[in-house]
Formats: sequence, C-alpha cells, structure tokens
Amino acid sequence: MYRHILLPIDLNESSSWRKALPTAVEYARAFNSRLTVMTVVPDFGLPVVAQFFPPDYADQAKTAAEQRLAELCDKEVPKGIKVDRCVGYGTIYQEILDAAEREDCDLILMASHRPELEDYLIGPNAARVVRHAASSVLVVRE
Repeated sequence: MYRHILLPIDLNESSSWRKALPTAVEYARAFNSRLTVMTVVPDFGLPVVAQFFPPDYADQAKTAAEQRLAELCDKEVPKGIKVDRCVGYGTIYQEILDAAEREDCDLILMASHRPELEDYLIGPNAARVVRHAASSVLVVRE
C-alpha cells in the first residue's frame, strides 16, 4: 500500500521517535516499503540572528545532525529495512513537506504531543504537515 515512508524526527527529543520509529518499521516491513528518516536543523528565522553565529555554523550543525541520525538509524532500525537518511535545514514543517515531495513519499509518519494552549493558537509542526501534505499523514501520539 505504501511504497515510501517519511519519518521526521527531532534528534533532541526522543519522544519524537520512541513510538513513531517502531510504527514506521512495522509499516515498512508490512508493505515492503522504503523508509526515510529525516531530521531538520532549524534556520535562524531572521538574518539579524545569524550574525551572532560563526559563518559555517549551519554546515557544522548539518554535519553533526547527519552523524547523530546515522548513529540512531544504525542502532534503532532493524536490519532488512530499506532505510535512507535525510537532513533538512530551514523551517521544520516546510522541510518535511519538501522532503516528502522530493523523495516521492506516499506516507509521512510522525509523532505529535498532546496540544497545549499555544498550539491551538499557532499550530504545531505536525498540524501544519497534516494540513499541507500532498500525501497521507499518520500522527502517532507519544
């Protein structure tokens, strides 16, 4: 049913993958799907903020994220699962949507916490992905 599953995670929050990763592995196994595990290094938002960081900060952050993502996948994804890794840089929900389109994913599987008051006002990344994704989205609660 699903050929390619995208699993976006936050490397700094194990809750973003603790339940979602086993679910993604189960789906990948059931459908013989390719699994792409991705993380996003957020950008600075405003150019004025970037001036307070070294010029190569973004490259260093992406390299560190790639290493941590590789370690996580090697440790947590069982052998036999076709897995790729992807590191985005920018606005989290937009990078997820772009990766899903670029990689031709037909399912985005991601974790989400229970919404708090401020999430109802501005919307968490998972809600934005659900609203704007061209593919199916499965949200796994922590």
